[in-house]
Amino acid sequence: MTADPTTPAPSTSSANWKRRGILLGAGVVLLLIAYFVLAAFLPRWWSLRVESLADRTFTKGILWGLLFGIVCTFAPLMFFWSAWSVRKGRAGKQLAIGSVILAVVTAIPNLLTLTIVLGTSNAAHAGERTLDTSAPGFRGATALGAIIAVVLVALLVFVVVRRNRRRRTAALTR
Repeated sequence: MTADPTTPAPSTSSANWKRRGILLGAGVVLLLIAYFVLAAFLPRWWSLRVESLADRTFTKGILWGLLFGIVCTFAPLMFFWSAWSVRKGRAGKQLAIGSVILAVVTAIPNLLTLTIVLGTSNAAHAGERTLDTSAPGFRGATALGAIIAVVLVALLVFVVVRRNRRRRTAALTR
């Protein structure tokens, strides 16, 4: 039996799409499993780390909260700003990607605290109880520190942008 020359040969393209679909589905399933495992683990773990830092005192809880709130908000915002500033050219894009990665990494402590505060899981509630009893003042101080950092970054951006505009205007008038 000879093959009909008018019918096209089976395409490997459909096989590639099937393989990609299977890999994508498996990746989504693995991400969901990782999410649920981490959602059950990370809030409890973070609250225990904060508990050991605060040592059950208001003073240490507030100071650590302010420190995490200010540093872990100020640094990511500055990294995002630098990523925005250097995004031209190939090297600039690589620096921008690196800056975004650093921004996310430095924001992790605040994101973990946020998962405890806004989370509805049993792990988030357990973390809330731990922070309430063993790190009093930490959550509120973290929020206050984040607000302080946002105001500082806004002032810094305002001053730098204003300075740059003045320099350009002065250069054009010469």
